[in-house]
Amino acid sequence: MKKQLLLLALLAACAGCNSTPPDTSSKDQSDIKALEDRFLAAFKAKDVNAIMACYTPDANMVVFDAVPPLQYTGAQAYQKDWEFFFAAFPGPASDAISNFEIATGGDVAYAHMVQHASLTGKDGKPTEMTVRVTDGYKKINGQWLIAHEHVSFPVDLDTLKPDLNAK
Repeated sequence: MKKQLLLLALLAACAGCNSTPPDTSSKDQSDIKALEDRFLAAFKAKDVNAIMACYTPDANMVVFDAVPPLQYTGAQAYQKDWEFFFAAFPGPASDAISNFEIATGGDVAYAHMVQHASLTGKDGKPTEMTVRVTDGYKKINGQWLIAHEHVSFPVDLDTLKPDLNAK
């Protein structure tokens, strides 16, 4: 009788052992889209603190930006890049995302997209640029944040110049 009770207890305890975790991909994708929407609003407002709130705040974050240096390591280093960027383009700014694809899996996800920015330089002249972006996300305390980012322009190999408005 004790063996039968023990067996029943073990079976009951393992009833959920092989169950599939709930599919949260729709919610995760929605949350990541909301994160990117917050980023776009912060970009338009040129709010560096709100931009940085979209990224992991630690020293492990890595960004390969389209401009030197080779990489930024840590949120503090990348914040300086944003401050420099907005100082170079002090006029109105906007940014739009297209070709946005997200893949999620547990507490990590990635997305690739095309971003088109419209900026105004110090001389008052408008500047348009289109970049390719790949973001790696981590879910920390239930919140998605960008932990790795790679931004690039296509390069014309004949001239070795970036194509700022590739189609």
